Amino acid sequence: MSNQTLAGYSAEHKALIEENMIQFIQNLQAPESLKEAMVYSLQAGGKRIRPLFVFAVITAFKKDSKIGIPVSAAIEMIHTYSLIHDDLPSMDDDDLRRGKPTNHKVFGEAHAILAGDGLLTYSFQLVAEMNHPDVTSDMKLKLIRLIAQAAGAEGMVGGQIADMEGEEKQLSLKELEYIHEHKTGKLLSASVLAGAILSEGNSKQLALLELFSYHLGLAFQIRDDILDVEGDESVIGKPVGSDEGNQKSTYPALLTMDGAKEKLAYHIEQAITALDQTGIETELLISLTKMIADRNH
Repeated sequence: MSNQTLAGYSAEHKALIEENMIQFIQNLQAPESLKEAMVYSLQAGGKRIRPLFVFAVITAFKKDSKIGIPVSAAIEMIHTYSLIHDDLPSMDDDDLRRGKPTNHKVFGEAHAILAGDGLLTYSFQLVAEMNHPDVTSDMKLKLIRLIAQAAGAEGMVGGQIADMEGEEKQLSLKELEYIHEHKTGKLLSASVLAGAILSEGNSKQLALLELFSYHLGLAFQIRDDILDVEGDESVIGKPVGSDEGNQKSTYPALLTMDGAKEKLAYHIEQAITALDQTGIETELLISLTKMIADRNH
């Protein structure tokens, strides 16, 4: 797939998810101040990688990608809630997110916490209320379980705790991979698998896509670690070197920069190898995977 075609697909589906996410929030019967804080962080920009993978997997199965709008929105809302809470003074204490003041800097800590809570809980309501004729009750149940596990103690939240407890310590590569598999990888994996569930993928395809997403998640985080050293602050939207300043173990710190780049290439190769065995149209997914390896923010 050409870069132009990928850019067109990404732009179309980013616009689709961003429009629908805001509309979902505006339709809520909730205090305006809460909705304003929720929308603020949803509109802060970002790559929308997770929704794009939901859509791309559905497209790879030759289904209508629009069936994935509610699930894509739900996953992106969970991701956004995690960023709001990550930025709080009791967590990473960040003033900027994607070049804009963080939620608590604009609305105060209490509103930021509640905005995050609202996004997290509403995400499951969105999935439960999916009304597309091709979405069965069994699919919705599988999606809710998948996303809850990926976001909770066995996934993202567990990874966040391990990350916090690993600060100011010299972690092993295995310990670092645990953190990133859970903190970042599980929700990305849920995005891939959600698309497969909605597309009625078989058990072999689901297993291969889970393997694909495991390598994809680690590659995503390794690239993040590399950008924290080599990236352009004006492009990333946050200070470069924050991981070192927070005394966090990273792939470049453990493996050297060359070693981290070799590890990134390895995980991208393994991800594509798994994809090649699925029997679905892989061109778009491979292009997105390579985009993760090459991204500059």
